[in-house]
Amino acid sequence: MNTKRKLVTKTDPKSPISEQYKTIRTNINFSSVDREIRSILVTSAGPGEGKSTTAANLAVVFAQQGKKVLLVDSDMRKPTAHYTFNLTNTFGLTTVLTKQHTLSEVTNPSDVENLSILTCGPVPPNPAELMSSRAMEHFLVEAYQAYDMLIFDTPPILAVTDAQVLANQVDGTVLVVSSGTTEIDSAVKAKEMLSSTKGKLLGVVLNNRELKDTSYYYYYGKK
Repeated sequence: MNTKRKLVTKTDPKSPISEQYKTIRTNINFSSVDREIRSILVTSAGPGEGKSTTAANLAVVFAQQGKKVLLVDSDMRKPTAHYTFNLTNTFGLTTVLTKQHTLSEVTNPSDVENLSILTCGPVPPNPAELMSSRAMEHFLVEAYQAYDMLIFDTPPILAVTDAQVLANQVDGTVLVVSSGTTEIDSAVKAKEMLSSTKGKLLGVVLNNRELKDTSYYYYYGKK
């Protein structure tokens, strides 16, 4: 998939697909009456199911709503945000967590108003340990002070423990599954793993569902 296809909410904001992302945004905004959702983790059961595309487009539609958004590429196994937004990945989240740089030093502005990008940075040997470190707690405190919404793109939850670790530290989680690709057992197991965390499972995005007029479709459903 090319970058234009990935960022459909930016390139074609009035398209049916973009409207689906806005629907997801609305449902997230109304998903909690007790407290405002300010951090969202986006993951999938396995690789290639569209989690990174979903995270990037959700970041765009929240920014279009006027919120100051930071998209964080926390997939320390296979980072992709720097490709999507045409950025370098020399520094990023990993260099912030290891105290080589400050958040403000490595955050990148995007050509979408209100949206900033924090790329992953060099891939570390210990991703799960970084996710659960005190440095991540400090990072969240600092990021909340500077941004209205944090969106984290993480590795698939069934592949490694990173997503489950970070899910305990954010306000809510969105699970992406791919129509015709994700096995039902895998989707159920992923949901169970996320439900066991402190972070609230906000819902599921069904990706790549074929319709008569489009082969690319998103649906948001409650757990």
